[in-house]
Parts: sequence; structure tokens; C-alpha cells
Amino acid sequence: MGAVIRQDLSVEPGAQRLSVLLVEDDGGDAFLVGELLHEVGAPFDMHVVPTVAEARPRLEAFDCTLLDLDLPDASGLSALREVLTHHPDAAVVVLTGTSDEHLGALAVAAGAQDYLVKGRVDGVLLERAVRYAVERRHAEDSALKLREANVQQAESARLERGLLPHPLVDDVPVNIYTFYRTGRAMGVLSGDFLDAVQTGPGRLSVLVGDVCGHGAEEAALGVELRVAWRALTLAGVHEEPLLRALDRVLVSERRDPEIFVTLAMAHIDVDAGRARVRTLGHPAPLLITGGRAAPMQVKPSMVMGLLPRDGNEPAEITLPDGGWGVLMFTDGLIDGRNGEDWLGSDGLSTLVNGYVAGGGALARLPEWLVAQAEQRNGGPLADDVAMLLVTGGIR
Repeated sequence: MGAVIRQDLSVEPGAQRLSVLLVEDDGGDAFLVGELLHEVGAPFDMHVVPTVAEARPRLEAFDCTLLDLDLPDASGLSALREVLTHHPDAAVVVLTGTSDEHLGALAVAAGAQDYLVKGRVDGVLLERAVRYAVERRHAEDSALKLREANVQQAESARLERGLLPHPLVDDVPVNIYTFYRTGRAMGVLSGDFLDAVQTGPGRLSVLVGDVCGHGAEEAALGVELRVAWRALTLAGVHEEPLLRALDRVLVSERRDPEIFVTLAMAHIDVDAGRARVRTLGHPAPLLITGGRAAPMQVKPSMVMGLLPRDGNEPAEITLPDGGWGVLMFTDGLIDGRNGEDWLGSDGLSTLVNGYVAGGGALARLPEWLVAQAEQRNGGPLADDVAMLLVTGGIR
């Protein structure tokens, strides 16, 4: 059975009270540790157990573990390894005998925060060692979290370059605006991707896609699909074989057979004033013309990756001479609430109509739309949002 030794002497105002687990099978040594802390009025609550086996289920409940290295069920560094195996984040101060002092240095190298030699320690040194061990453990945890955050941000930056490339359009008379906002903590990208490439004089192809799921693996898959689409489009591969190739990439590279992808593609011929548009389980793009916006009438098709895709015909859209805009987006933008209902494509069209009627510049439309969607949602949107806006003849 363990014993609780509570130091109830006066505590300096503001001092942090710590809980300490002493793993010590020698009753005399355990009593001495308690007396040393009592003499200096250390604000510690100390619990004593005689074996590592009894300590294991209690480790996470204590701020610091004082660990004797000569126990009935574990001795030397094996005792420390047992503790750290069961609680890797434990702040541990090891206690050694005078003949085993060298073990203290080895224990610190193996993961302990400090070591003390029995018979050469007083209450002040003991209290300080415990407090420093706890503070050092917290500092190590903070440093580790900072390193992890830096690695995560670096990975996010690399993925962003893959998911959201610069449009490869040189001399087509259009304006292209892109936007991305993550819906997850720490700005980690997910599987939304977009691209735009020139395919000939006055012609370009644009793409917006969304890999279901959230995380780095989905983002990496999105990068693969986006790169494959760009390469095949620049190579002049026709749409049907291009989609079959993307589907093969998806099926071979995804980590789970239930992962699917939605796409919206448009091939725009500016000189001819027309666009060929196709969606695969994706929201239809909005056509902005004459100061009004409305979803394009596109026949929906099955998402990529789940069942054999039905080969629906693309929609042929006329682009008027007076100026036009094509807004493509992922569903994170329209899945937020709008009062009692979902925003949806119709709600999005209403927002765009109000913005255009008010004389808003289309270059700032994507950012404005997200701000409006978040306001109506009552807070940040839950999913990522990617948008690609192409305009001809208007700004």
C-alpha cells in the first residue's frame, strides 16, 4: 500500500503546489525524504509506493516522480525505462546510493531530468531538484511542440505550392484570381486544389477539386492529381482519357478505397466566347454576366474513385461579349449555415449579385464571399475553401 505525506506548512504566496510520487521500498529512506521536505516547508503532496509495478498506474497523476534505482522489481536504468515506457512525458528525478553515483549521469542521458545521491542532499536541494525537473520537462514539451509546429508549417508550405500553383497563363486576355483558406487548426492544408493553364491562343483550362477527408495524406493526393491534370492538359490529352488517367492515379495512390474526389473543369475559348464545363460530384461553377450570377446548368456526374464513372456530356456555356466571370469553388464555401438553412449555390449567387450590384471589384470577390459566409455561419467555416475566379472583359 502507498502512503501519502502531505506538507501542510505555510506556503509562500503564489508558489505552485506539486504532487510527487516517490518510488522507494526502503521505509527509512522514504521517511527521510518526507522529513527533508517537511523541514523546508516544501508545498508538495507526496505519495509513496515501493515498486515500479505499483507506480505504473499512478504516474500520469503526478507532477514529478522521485525514483530509487534499487527496487525489488527493477534496478538500475531498467527502473527508469519502465517508468518512461509507461509515461514518456514524466518528469523524473532518480535517487542513487553513493556507490552507484555513476548511474545518475547515465539516467539523465536516458531521459531523467536530474539525479540526487542519497546522503548528500538536504531539503532545499531536494525541493529545487523537483521544481527544476518539472520546469525542465515543461520546457522540453514546449520545445518539442514548437519543433512539431515548425515542421507542420513547413510541410504545409510545401503542400500549398503543390495544391495552389501559379496559373500557367501568359497571353490570354483574362484575369485570374485564386483564394484558399484552411478550415483546420494551425493552418494545415487538406485536399482542396486548383489550377489554370493556357492550352492555345486565347484558350485556357481551369480546374478545382476536392479530396474527401482532412490531413496531409489527402493534401498529398490532391497535389498528385493536380500535377497529373496539368501535365495531361498541357500534353493535349482529350478530356475522357484525361479523366480515366486521373481516376487511375486516385485509385492507385489513395490510402483507403473509400476516398473519393470531386472535380469541376472548364475549357474556356475567349475568342469564340464559349466554355465547355464538366463537374464530377462537384458544385457547378457560377457564371457572372450582366451584373447577375447563377449556377451553370451542368449535368452532374458521379464522383471519382467510388464506382465506374458515368460519361456525362459536358455543358456548352456561352460567354457574352459584354464581359463575364466564371467562379469555381469547393463545397466548404457553401456548406456553412445561412440562418436556418445551408448557404448553398443559390445563397452564394445571391451574395455575388449583391456584391456586383454594389459595384464591388471582382478581384476582391473571393475574400469577401468567405467573410460573408463566415458571418452568416456564426463563426469560421468547418471545411477548407478554395476558389478560382476567371473574368473576361470585366474587373
